[in-house]
Amino acid sequence: MSLIPTDKYIDILRNLPILCADIVIKNLQGEYLLVKRNNEPKKDEWWVIGGRVLKGETLEEAAVRKVKQETGLQINNVRPIGCFELVEGVNPFGLPFGYHSVSVVFEAVINDKQPIKLDNQSGAFQFAKELPSGFNIKSFGGR
Repeated sequence: MSLIPTDKYIDILRNLPILCADIVIKNLQGEYLLVKRNNEPKKDEWWVIGGRVLKGETLEEAAVRKVKQETGLQINNVRPIGCFELVEGVNPFGLPFGYHSVSVVFEAVINDKQPIKLDNQSGAFQFAKELPSGFNIKSFGGR
């Protein structure tokens, strides 16, 4: 698993949607873990953890990897709950075309004993009673 060179990634962003894995993390009180993003898309917004799936990686592996990478949390018992699509988001390179991603959304519950250690992709974290208003999950059950 490796990252695509920047010039090739820009061509992909210009022409194709990006497959991502997002994860809704709840604590034992039922609150949602949100991070304040440092990067586009959704820069300076409170959002769930997630990111693109790398070649050779399953969706679940991508979700677990992104949580570990962005927060230091080790999660298990993840389950898929739906999908989310971001169309016309701001691309991370500031170029004049929109960002389009399709995410499979997972859910996991954490205990309060694990410390959260953010990487450079986020400036802060909080536990919130609700998910961000623009994060509209489409259930796999059609509900």
